[in-house]
Amino acid sequence: MRNLKLFERFKSTQIHAFTSSQDSPSTSTNGSSSSSSPRMNFLRHPKSTSKSFSRSLLPHGFPTTDLLEPPLDSNLKPIDLVESLSNLYRRIESSSESETSMLYLEQYTVLRSLGDAKLLRRCLLNARRHAVDVPCKVVLSAWLRFERREHELVGVESMDCNGFAIECPKSSLSRGCDLNLVNEHCKCCEEEEIKVSRADEFSGLDEESDFTFCVGLEKAKCVRSRIASLSRPFEAMLYGSFVESRASEIDFSENGISVEAMVALNIYSRLKRVDLFRVETVFELLGLATKFCCDDLKSACESRLASSITDLDKALTFVDYALEERAELLLSACLQVFLRELPQSLHSSKVMRLFCSSEAKEGLSFLGSECLFTLYYFLSQVGMEERLPTEAMLVLLERTREFARANWQKAVALHQMGCVLFERKDYKAAQFHFRLASSLGHVYSLAGVARTEYKQGKSHSAFKLMNYLISKHKPRGWMYQERSLYNVGDDEKLKDLATATELDPTLTFPYKYRAVMKFERKQVKEAFEEVDRLIQFKLTPDCLELRAWLFLAVGDKESCLRDIRAVLTLEPKYVVFGGRMRGDLVEALTAQCSEVDCWVKLYDRWSAVDDVGSLGVVHQMLQNDPSKNFLRFRQSLLLLRLNCQGAAMRCLRMAWNLAASEAERLVYEGWLLYDMSYVDEALAKAEKAISIQRSFEAFFLKAYVLAEKNLDPDESSCVAQVLEEALKCPSDGLRKGQALNNLGSIYIDCSMLDQAETAYKNALEIKHIRAHQGLARVYFLKNQRKEACEEMTKLINKAFSKAAAYEKRSEYCEREKAKEDLDMATTLDPLRTYPYRYRAAVLMDDQRETEAVEELSKAIAFRPELQTLHLRAAFHEATGKLSLAAQDCEAALCLDPNHTETLHLYSRSKDQASSIDNTIVGLD
Repeated sequence: MRNLKLFERFKSTQIHAFTSSQDSPSTSTNGSSSSSSPRMNFLRHPKSTSKSFSRSLLPHGFPTTDLLEPPLDSNLKPIDLVESLSNLYRRIESSSESETSMLYLEQYTVLRSLGDAKLLRRCLLNARRHAVDVPCKVVLSAWLRFERREHELVGVESMDCNGFAIECPKSSLSRGCDLNLVNEHCKCCEEEEIKVSRADEFSGLDEESDFTFCVGLEKAKCVRSRIASLSRPFEAMLYGSFVESRASEIDFSENGISVEAMVALNIYSRLKRVDLFRVETVFELLGLATKFCCDDLKSACESRLASSITDLDKALTFVDYALEERAELLLSACLQVFLRELPQSLHSSKVMRLFCSSEAKEGLSFLGSECLFTLYYFLSQVGMEERLPTEAMLVLLERTREFARANWQKAVALHQMGCVLFERKDYKAAQFHFRLASSLGHVYSLAGVARTEYKQGKSHSAFKLMNYLISKHKPRGWMYQERSLYNVGDDEKLKDLATATELDPTLTFPYKYRAVMKFERKQVKEAFEEVDRLIQFKLTPDCLELRAWLFLAVGDKESCLRDIRAVLTLEPKYVVFGGRMRGDLVEALTAQCSEVDCWVKLYDRWSAVDDVGSLGVVHQMLQNDPSKNFLRFRQSLLLLRLNCQGAAMRCLRMAWNLAASEAERLVYEGWLLYDMSYVDEALAKAEKAISIQRSFEAFFLKAYVLAEKNLDPDESSCVAQVLEEALKCPSDGLRKGQALNNLGSIYIDCSMLDQAETAYKNALEIKHIRAHQGLARVYFLKNQRKEACEEMTKLINKAFSKAAAYEKRSEYCEREKAKEDLDMATTLDPLRTYPYRYRAAVLMDDQRETEAVEELSKAIAFRPELQTLHLRAAFHEATGKLSLAAQDCEAALCLDPNHTETLHLYSRSKDQASSIDNTIVGLD
């Protein structure tokens, strides 16, 4: 689903805008969008000026430039991300088995600021795959579960296995690592085969006893040789020089062990099983095993008790004993329940006492610093997302720091402590932690130092610090953004903000500041243009809220409501307008709208490629009737197109929760599996759903998954057949248009151009405007270049979101016109990397190598994307800069270690460098 491979078969690779907590206080979803027609009409025909600026329309107040400032990013931000990724790749490749897992966790930390959920999940999967210690495996498996937000699924218990070994709670409690674990299915739910008959199973009990343990007046008959084999202490007692070695009855009354436990010891010595006994008896056996050093018995008891810990109450009951006895497996089982119950368990005072008390810190210490750093790092990240009270957050982060060993571990804990203290307005303490983090090499923490200086009235000191950073390091967008806060005079501020946008278009603050400033100066149209420019390519709740604020200020309530609905789609818990929304807006948001009117609006917005407008209408339709789950699926597709992957998955989870039938639930379960890259499992869900009930959604899922499997052109016809079956099922015109568009792309794969043309024209007849793009592709393949260009022009004229259309049209134009189109694409959406690569290739063809590399470096500075890194590495190789070529290859392979072309280029550049070195040595 993330790749939109089937939907966007002939659309250039969709750029996933960066996600940064720096730019969005409440969410990490983002994307590209456009403004809607009501606003554009208003700008052409303004309403009354007096109404436009009436503050009475804004009882909650409009944001002012004096109060605007960007939040500090709590993630690590390497000063040179490419160099950091290159270094990480080399260290991972040369690491030992015990080091690899933590290196992947470091990779996860370094890449968090990019906000690519798929990439981050891959890092966690690799960390879990290479984990050796049971506590680390437990933490990382729970972390993977939390990242998928499985706790939001109704009917799924925290200890349920999802069928994959890498996240299975039972698998996590097994020792050692299995590098093939990622795609393995878990066997924990399968019934074990009975290998022996029941008579054979208990045959050991027939052996005659030769001595007795006495507990009070009760006796437990045992076999001396079997008890002696349990441990060296038992062997010494029963066969050594002790009195017991010659006694037929041994008094065990003073050992605090019940006769039931001694009978159980006898049975275990014969059968090597503890699953036959009550949990209370196993507890006694565990104490006995610890006292008499019975390692195998202790391990068996821990395993038995661990398997019985399936809920929070049992975990809280067993955890004190596990800490007291330093029972690693048992403690891991307790921790697993606490962690798989996240985030709810963080609100339990008993659980928080375990993690935050000084006694627990000492008790947990035997797990080792690496496991405990991983544990507290995970807890602190969840706590920051859940916005735990400051005191609890500081304790978790302090624990993270205490168990940190590597500099990056200490830096992330200290920097995040600084962010938490800054939010609490404890500026001196925050500055102290930011300085410590910066002393460990995290340069971005100096932005926190500058901000705390500024908050304490030392603006000049903050300004000097940012000047120092800009002069010492290669300038980054965040440096100029930060310095703009401390500049005196609007001109200097705007100059720094312009530089920040040029260096890093992903920063939202410069756009927001300029929009508010222009509104304050009564430049209403320019204010809208500034925020629209941002929303064109990066969709965040705070930016939509700002535009809604502008609409409200000028009296355009309808557009304001549309943006508010889009905000609530992205983040349902977002507090719009600081929780002080006008009564008439609340009433309008909750008002019912006729179904016919809503469908008319949705067709209008959808056909105009107005994704934000479509989101607003779908939100309203779901508010009218929450049972219409197919609308949530459409909502998820819109969000994916806008690069709001997290919000899209939330829609699918909600659809899964509200599914009215098993077949419907299977479809949404399939989409969620597909999102985790479990393609075969998603296909199985689709086929099962079809076997229960033939539906458009089930066939659509099957077609989508089959397309992802990269079938040969000869096999692609089966995808076409599935889509044809989907079109036979009842559906609305919007979904049929999408299916026809996809069908056209499959026909092209099968070289059936006439059929593809028919499919695209049929899609256009039902206003699926994106079909212009597919039709253009057909014309191009038929050598009708002019018609292809004209078809894309039609799409550009009709669509609100035009960047992708300009980019695609460039493929059908002459060189100069193509360059113009790509420049326009970059203007509309600077996060699209294809235009940078094209311009760089043209410069390289013109033998302007330095300019070509600079063009690519612009994009890499804010989006270190695989293809761009690979191309720059190739340019470096062509110009003989082999060390730089190798560095770019290593950074690219850190993002995708299996990228074949980059692997070949990396090997070639290293061989060439080695050959040059050997030549130099020979000359010497």
